[in-house]
Amino acid sequence: MMQTFCIIFVFQLFSLTGAAESGIVGGKVSKPHSRRYMASLQFHGQHSCGGILIREDFVLTAAHCQNFDRLKEMMVVLGAHNISKSEPSQQQIQVAKYHPHPKYTGKHDYDIMLLKLQKKAKLNNYVTTIGLPKKDEKIPANANCLVAGWGRTGAHKPASNVLKETTEKMQFSFECKNIWQDYFIPDHMLCTKFDKKRGGVCQGDSGGPLICNKKPQGITAFTLMADCNNPKYPHVFTKINFFLPWIKKIMQGYGNVA
Repeated sequence: MMQTFCIIFVFQLFSLTGAAESGIVGGKVSKPHSRRYMASLQFHGQHSCGGILIREDFVLTAAHCQNFDRLKEMMVVLGAHNISKSEPSQQQIQVAKYHPHPKYTGKHDYDIMLLKLQKKAKLNNYVTTIGLPKKDEKIPANANCLVAGWGRTGAHKPASNVLKETTEKMQFSFECKNIWQDYFIPDHMLCTKFDKKRGGVCQGDSGGPLICNKKPQGITAFTLMADCNNPKYPHVFTKINFFLPWIKKIMQGYGNVA
């Protein structure tokens, strides 16, 4: 019975992970421009996913973020706090090329993507890159990690146009495997636990970071579709350090940025 239920809500998640059901639940409004690496990925001015700027010309996000509208150009908005406004700090840059992981099939595994920007972002007091974790870096269970994103604060609640953030605790992989079963791949994924008061990521925060020890360790991948704020179902993130060789290979193909 559990397996059938998983198939249903994971299918719903990947088909409906848009801004209509998005945003950090609970948490607090981020200090404006304190998360200068954050990117809002948009279609026709509508926020769809989060991402992080890891080089002046590359944003890292989730592969399923490309699925929302393949016929429209994705715009990357950097330097934003309130995405409902045209802030002077914002930089809007189109995506030149999408690089979803070659093993991504549209399901839950290998859910990671690099976006090559048409031009380099200008690094300043509002926009900066964030360094990647070390390949062998391990985050212990119960470590506090930060998550951030734009969008709704829960199902049927108004959208938050400003960046919000909260903390979630790293959870043991075996606990997540017991709950998510075949959908959780310990080598490729991380998971967190949270409580209803603090909340955490929800649909639409996909592609945003899980930051532990000031480094992005995960990319927001999936939650329970029916209730992203159900503490019985840990939030799941793509494990960045597993994919470091692939990330570096793609970026090196475009040369070094001075």
